[in-house]
Amino acid sequence: MKLNTASLLSGDTPRSRILAILMLLLLLGLLLAPAIFSGTRALNVAAKICVFIVLASSYDLLLGYTGIVSFAHTMFFGIGVYGVGIAMSRFEVSWLALFAGAACALLLTLVLALLLGMLSLRVRTIFFAMMSLALANFFAILASQFSDFTGGEDGLNFKLPELLSPATQFFDNPIFGIDWNGKTLSYYLVYFCALLLFLFCLRIVNSPFGRVLQAVRENDFRVAAIGFNPVTYRTVGNCLSAMLACCAGILYAIWLRYVGPDTALSFDIMIDILLMVVIGGMGSMYGAALGAAILVISQNYLQDGMKLLHDSLESAPFIANFFHPDRWLLWLGVLFVLSVYYLPLGIVGKLRQS
Repeated sequence: MKLNTASLLSGDTPRSRILAILMLLLLLGLLLAPAIFSGTRALNVAAKICVFIVLASSYDLLLGYTGIVSFAHTMFFGIGVYGVGIAMSRFEVSWLALFAGAACALLLTLVLALLLGMLSLRVRTIFFAMMSLALANFFAILASQFSDFTGGEDGLNFKLPELLSPATQFFDNPIFGIDWNGKTLSYYLVYFCALLLFLFCLRIVNSPFGRVLQAVRENDFRVAAIGFNPVTYRTVGNCLSAMLACCAGILYAIWLRYVGPDTALSFDIMIDILLMVVIGGMGSMYGAALGAAILVISQNYLQDGMKLLHDSLESAPFIANFFHPDRWLLWLGVLFVLSVYYLPLGIVGKLRQS
């Protein structure tokens, strides 16, 4: 059977020429990042974009398609990071330990998501949000207090199998401008896994199951009247979203090789995810991907851009003071407030309307 682009994208094409170009640039930019950009910083940013595309897409499945507001997403993400970190730091470094840590993290995520869904999804949205926030805070406290097991506030540094070690060289000379070593292999492992998980998210939301989720979001009473159980669909959607977030955490652990409360369980990550989904456009996986790329790039390079602008305005110190690099978070907030005000449907919503 011949495979075309529409089937690969589960029938959910960008439906906008500009959006299609942006997604293609993002796809190729991340694919060619090791060849285009020199230095570790740019590659770290590219890998983080890949991870947060999966994380934002998983949250959009919950918020944008199912209409559930949850603050436990960082907990599931953290379980993935800690699962790999604890397994690799407590046991002999091997592929078996890596897979075992990932499998245990996914199993724990499924159990917690199922319990949270069964206990909370029968109540109103605000109560589910509060219960998910309480559970996430409880898990963060556990990670900090059980220092003998989790490393506490200091976290855990760990190694991966030798094949993924930066010291492993596959070729003596660069090929296609890429220095093929263990770090490069780790990046492409993260990239292709993220791509497959993103396509899986597209498949979910464009399946009959995804259509019912959207119907539940719009009117759960009508869905119940035609024979579907809204609680069941919300619970399954919550479990799928949580496991995808856990997969993002596993990929982040493989790239970062470190786990700690600030990198895996911080509430700042939850705020970032929410911003990515809202700015990109809720109810669109493409919006989650664009939002993740924009936010991660802004967090890493906006301060540098402001420094250049500040230095270029030295002749006008009063104006230059407004663009001091230390004020980058203020301008980041202003930019996002303006984007939400002028693009209430997000970037993807605006592009598809034009």
